[in-house]
Amino acid sequence: MNAVEFVLAGMLAAATPFLLAALGELVAERAGVLNLGVEGLMALGAVIAFIIVYQGGGHLLGFLAAGLASAALSLVFALVALGFRANQVATGLAIGVLGQGLSALFGKSFESLTVKGLPKLSLAWLSDIPVIGGLFTQDIVVWLSLAATLAIWAMFAYTKTGLVIRAVGENPKAARALGYPVIAVRFAAVAFGGALAGFAGAYAAVVYTPLWADGMIAGRGWIAIALVVFGTWLTSRIFLGACLFGAVSLASLAAQTTGLDVSSQLLSSLPYLVTIVVLGIISSNRRLLKLNGVASLGEPFEQ
Repeated sequence: MNAVEFVLAGMLAAATPFLLAALGELVAERAGVLNLGVEGLMALGAVIAFIIVYQGGGHLLGFLAAGLASAALSLVFALVALGFRANQVATGLAIGVLGQGLSALFGKSFESLTVKGLPKLSLAWLSDIPVIGGLFTQDIVVWLSLAATLAIWAMFAYTKTGLVIRAVGENPKAARALGYPVIAVRFAAVAFGGALAGFAGAYAAVVYTPLWADGMIAGRGWIAIALVVFGTWLTSRIFLGACLFGAVSLASLAAQTTGLDVSSQLLSSLPYLVTIVVLGIISSNRRLLKLNGVASLGEPFEQ
């Protein structure tokens, strides 16, 4: 397997933690809530899933528990930020720190232990295509994340639920006047985002890299938040952005194995450097941000 085949084969799996967390953050931000605690939510989901799988509970139970735990922690954020109208940025950062602290506490006795990952599932003859065949051999979570991407795109494009979420994020006063429960919708959106962040962390800990190490999320939550801006709050662009960052992270590994005379620390930092560059480019296009941005993002709503 050459470097190109290696990157293509692993790109979707590497992108899955970014994609799941970014999709959850997209739903929350479309409802007008900025949750910067994604890193901590992912870390909590990762450690909960790892403990359950290591103790023999199985991957399904691990993912469900991770989603519930992260959703519960995100509801704490929602209670403070939406119920008490605290600053969303400060509250999100505090929840992120809390989630990382809890993950370090719960995972202390499981440091460096490993679990068994999930088997790969191939799509008939597509997996036999030269060079790109690896794209069609993925584990079940990758396939489900692709289905979730399509479902969230369809929800915002074609359903009343998506329309209500967007209305609450764009003009909460008008949505309230039409009879929609703004705070309840935002609570639900935050909980959904927290659950997906938990799933993302669980995938990182028990499937993609099936071992536990403190700090293993390693900034993926921050990249997921950046992906929402990178994708200008559009599901399709967020998916493409997640694939880009997944490919970049694998390309740095491939470059190290080829003996390229470049610092390993520099190669490892490539995904974060790409994040900064891309955000700089996107942020310079004010028209694009205004066209697809959320009007009331981060603003408190008074009943």
